[in-house]
Amino acid sequence: MSEALRISTNRDELDTALIHRFLSTQSTWAKGITFALVQKSIANSLCFGGFVGASQVAFARIITDYATFANLVDVFVLPEYRGRGYSKQLIDAVVAHRELRGLRRFTLATADAHGLYERYGFGTPSRPANLMEIYVPNIYEMAVAQ
Repeated sequence: MSEALRISTNRDELDTALIHRFLSTQSTWAKGITFALVQKSIANSLCFGGFVGASQVAFARIITDYATFANLVDVFVLPEYRGRGYSKQLIDAVVAHRELRGLRRFTLATADAHGLYERYGFGTPSRPANLMEIYVPNIYEMAVAQ
């Protein structure tokens, strides 16, 4: 049986270097993101760190106004810790968080974890024709090249 994941929303406990390393080199959505941008995103979000012992092994970040809307982003479990139920424990903590209850809309984007999020009530947008975005997929890599 895997050790339980200890979840904390205390930003002071986060291993920002580890988060940056994963996002900038291993994620499919934030390749090349700078350390400064990761720091800024953490400072302006509700963050969840997942820890085994003293080591951070998982992360999730919520962009929210705490009243009507939240967007779940930057979710990961380090590769060597996958398959132990840590993603479920992390998302359990996110959806149960007192500051995120009763929101009108809670969104996320995923390429490959639909099954995980469907367990928590996430589904395709109720009105996809109403949603719009400005999407620059490789913005961080473009910034490095300039």
